[in-house]
Amino acid sequence: MSRITVDEARTLWNEASDEELQALARGVRGTFHQPDHATYMVMRIINYTNVCVAQCDYCAFYVLPNQEGGYVLSRRQVFEKIDNLLDVGGDLVAFNGGFNPKLPLEFYCELFAAVRERYGDRIEFYALTIAEFVYLADRAHLSFADAAARLRDAGVHWITGGGSEILTEDFRKRHAKFKYTVREYFEAQRAIVEAGLKTTATMVIGFDETLDERLEHLQRTRDFQDACLRDGLDGLFSFLCWTYKPYGTEFAGVEISPQEYWRHIALSRIFLDNIKHVRTSVLTQNEEAFRALDYGADDFDLPIEDEVTQKAGATIELDLAGLLSVPRKLGYEVTYRRAERPTALTSI
Repeated sequence: MSRITVDEARTLWNEASDEELQALARGVRGTFHQPDHATYMVMRIINYTNVCVAQCDYCAFYVLPNQEGGYVLSRRQVFEKIDNLLDVGGDLVAFNGGFNPKLPLEFYCELFAAVRERYGDRIEFYALTIAEFVYLADRAHLSFADAAARLRDAGVHWITGGGSEILTEDFRKRHAKFKYTVREYFEAQRAIVEAGLKTTATMVIGFDETLDERLEHLQRTRDFQDACLRDGLDGLFSFLCWTYKPYGTEFAGVEISPQEYWRHIALSRIFLDNIKHVRTSVLTQNEEAFRALDYGADDFDLPIEDEVTQKAGATIELDLAGLLSVPRKLGYEVTYRRAERPTALTSI
């Protein structure tokens, strides 16, 4: 099928049946993947600190500096969590915390270097989200390019697109006024790609965003990937969408239905025709996430911990074999995959 416009995407959302969206999404999926095959990872999100000054109203996790309950994990605690992940058969770690003003860039470089030295290629780790990266570069008075180089030299291979939520300026003004702008987000992500690191696209739905805001997010993401590919860069490895959990947050609200999530996965798969992987969120959708494979998703992870979403109401199922039986019952062959290492770093 030919590339769709934003107006055509809007029409599909408003008028297409689930079956029509599934068929179109499977068509795009089929240009990249076998129709009855999906891949997965077992991973752990290590929330190294809960101290943050961003004050996003959709977050139930953070505490402000000097408030009771704030913490920073020791290196020993980080290693224990990684060792436990290896014990259950996982090999992907994602570090996610917040904007902690007491932790400079050097803290992260030293931590990531220690993880790389201790574990080598036995694990891969997503070092930071772009949100945290922007904050650290600003605090260190470094350009995004220089900050990316510092992290790369410390053994970092990945900085993910986390912290994007909805990439419109209006959304950020409503909910995250102390966070970076959309322009800064993409400038940082471009610098990350140009440094030879891998990155991803993410999106969170189910706040108060409009359909037009969702479509603007998808358009900006597709445009970014077009520019990367045009310039000979790898760009975005994958697109992951999850749903907002409202429990314990200042913004509150009501969770969207699984059907709305599946339809959005389908629309994203159709629209993002230049990104290979579309990932479904077991973390926020549990077993319902696997139905998204019928709507164009091809990949997922099985998380064993993420305190950020758990604080907001997410529940994590640790029966990994039981979870994997669900997509198999839906007719999918599922195989484990490891996180890729950027080819640009093989000679560094």
